[in-house]
Amino acid sequence: MIEGIRERYPKGLLWGILISFVALNSIMLALEIFYLPLFPVILLFLVLAVVAVDKYLMVIVFFVPLSIPLSTLAEGLSIDMYLPTEPLLAGLLLLYLLKYIKGERIDLKVLRHPVTLAIYFHLGWLFITSLTSSDILVSLKMFASKLWFIVGFYLVATQLFRKEKNMHTYVWLFIIALSGVIVFTLVNHSQYGLDNQMMAHKASAPFYKDHTSYGATLGFILPVLVALFLFIKRGDMNTRFLMVLLILLFLLATVVSYTRATWISILASAGIWALIKLKVRIEFVLVGAVVIIGFFFSIRTEIMVKLEQNRVESSGEISEHVQSISNISTDQSNLERINRWSCAYRMWKDKPLFGFGPGTYQFEYGKYQRSYEKTRISTDFGTRGNAHSEYLGPLSESGVFGLLSMLLVIGTTFYTGIRVYLSSKKRSIRIFSLAVLTGLSSYYLHGLLNNFLDTDKISALFWGYTAMLVAMDVYHREAPVAEMHPCPPAK
Repeated sequence: MIEGIRERYPKGLLWGILISFVALNSIMLALEIFYLPLFPVILLFLVLAVVAVDKYLMVIVFFVPLSIPLSTLAEGLSIDMYLPTEPLLAGLLLLYLLKYIKGERIDLKVLRHPVTLAIYFHLGWLFITSLTSSDILVSLKMFASKLWFIVGFYLVATQLFRKEKNMHTYVWLFIIALSGVIVFTLVNHSQYGLDNQMMAHKASAPFYKDHTSYGATLGFILPVLVALFLFIKRGDMNTRFLMVLLILLFLLATVVSYTRATWISILASAGIWALIKLKVRIEFVLVGAVVIIGFFFSIRTEIMVKLEQNRVESSGEISEHVQSISNISTDQSNLERINRWSCAYRMWKDKPLFGFGPGTYQFEYGKYQRSYEKTRISTDFGTRGNAHSEYLGPLSESGVFGLLSMLLVIGTTFYTGIRVYLSSKKRSIRIFSLAVLTGLSSYYLHGLLNNFLDTDKISALFWGYTAMLVAMDVYHREAPVAEMHPCPPAK
């Protein structure tokens, strides 16, 4: 698609579009029509999408950390989306469908990959449960957003990642934009003191709705930042120094985000990194996990007594904030999670096969709450997050196969990542695949406590990282491949 652009789109046409774009904006601004200039902007993006899909996707990735919810600009709307990324992704989905009709296909090796097949199952079951949903319109909208996230950040991205350097560019664009958000957040937070834990909840607004999704993003990026540092030549001391400063900035942001789930997931993913790095056999890992689970199950009564004695609540003191992680007696955040999980479980028991439909948890869970489980921050209207779990959420909304499809995507991706790391003949691929897998593992674990895959912030990294592992498995694991343009015709 990129080759032959000059022949298909002569310079005169491109210059005509540019001049028309500037002229139309000038006229509208002169007439004090400030909203209509958005249409030429949209037109410009559409032209970019047609001329260069790869650059169009990269532009979207850059805007992801900077996107803001439509609800912050216009209150009272029945729908919400992230601007400008979701409309751009919807356009990319439409373009992909048009190219599919014309006969241009994603590489069959990607389409037949186990991860892709697992994603097909996941999407297929979501569509079925959207049709059986308690609110079909809500579910179909959720399905559509999931579809354009996956088409853009996974299917199209796998073809972009035929070039190894494009994986680095993808991450760098996200990091550059996120660095601006981090500086903005730290400046906001510092006005009240970085030890002000309550201010951390909203310091990243409007770019992030709360500190938990912000922290989850940082957990994704940190391992890859370390990998990018390792790619810098040892003699390039200035660049290495700047990279160390950038890593320290991200570490500081992680600490003062006061996101306990991120802290836990980063430490746990570091443990997974060590197991993979040491090449510990999977049989030993499974036996060890069974032994540990059995041990904790045998002393579960003593553990519950100990947890109920913990009265330390979250605060600006780092030590107290860490201790509050296990407080299930008075910490309102922890208790509300238990409340939401209990509701999700009861919802699943009522509709175990199809669930209530994608995106419906927030509208249905209220009647499943029990008075003795409610907290000071409980509500019947789906505010303060959904099911607080990437696993119980699908269970309640799409039934048992909704959960299984999610686990299948994670399982096939994890297996692919390990295979790439262990069998790749190229050092840079081994380093990058392990970093990407560690970042994904951080979110797999974070997903036990929160759910953000309905947002562009996390989807760009979750599906983008998944696409990187698949691309490395297909194109870079055994031998370098010729650089090809995105979305080549199927053989």
